[in-house]
Amino acid sequence: MPDIDGKQTAKDFGIGIPQETPGFHVKGSGSLDWGMKHRLTRIFNPESGKVVMLAFDHGYIMGPTTGLERVDLNIVPLIPYADVLMCTRGILRSVVPPQCGKPVALRTSAGATILTDLSKELIGVDVEDAIRLNASAQAVMAYIGANYEHETLDVLTTTIDTGMRYGLPTLAVTAVGKEMVRDARYLGMACRICAELGAQFVKTYYCEPDFEQVTNACPVPIVIAGGKKIPEPDALKLAYKAIDQGAAGVDMGRNIFAAENPVAMIQAVRAVVHQGEKPEKALDMYETLKSEHAAGSPQ
Repeated sequence: MPDIDGKQTAKDFGIGIPQETPGFHVKGSGSLDWGMKHRLTRIFNPESGKVVMLAFDHGYIMGPTTGLERVDLNIVPLIPYADVLMCTRGILRSVVPPQCGKPVALRTSAGATILTDLSKELIGVDVEDAIRLNASAQAVMAYIGANYEHETLDVLTTTIDTGMRYGLPTLAVTAVGKEMVRDARYLGMACRICAELGAQFVKTYYCEPDFEQVTNACPVPIVIAGGKKIPEPDALKLAYKAIDQGAAGVDMGRNIFAAENPVAMIQAVRAVVHQGEKPEKALDMYETLKSEHAAGSPQ
């Protein structure tokens, strides 16, 4: 098979030449049905073509992780500033106010925890329940190169099939274990596989160098994962570099809800993603909003 031995590299990623999708603003989605496009339009802003997703689905494998002990107190105040909510059906039904009106990327894969092999997942939410919850997308893990790669790709393709039947997009989340290298060759392969199998958009990690090769070789939008908590200036730089190199948005969790001022942070991230603000200006915005919040807080 080509490239399997790592001795050959693709020569032309067409960097600097955007992939055209005539008649629709979401990359690679021009031939989809109206309902699928309508849901994707709720996810990807028609003006900027980008998305800020707020991820708080961590509890399905980790329990009450730091920052998510009380979703009603820590996450609900952030919802007005997010474009899309990424969460589980349990949290959606029990905590998220339906009046918020935000589209939902519903976590539908399940079956493992941090106490076992995370790649041994199955379909945890039936497509009919996803529709009942008015989800705008189903989110499933794709463990390329892991112990249960075959099973997880079966979950992904089955989810894509049911999604196509009902006009419900599938977000493939490329899982990267501790033993896997987060470089352009691996991430590019994982994202391309997910797109080839039919996912309408993909979530992956940012990498250096050559992240633009990852985004250019993937025919559908890539949204980057925020990953572990890093200082706010670094998180804003991460978002900027990813967008600048072809990402269609960010799906941040800990780098927003674990920030010193989460409401200010999500607004700064929005400025980077939708308005193309440089990290330095976004950081100034964050510090200003943080100060204003502190000034307005009761003594």
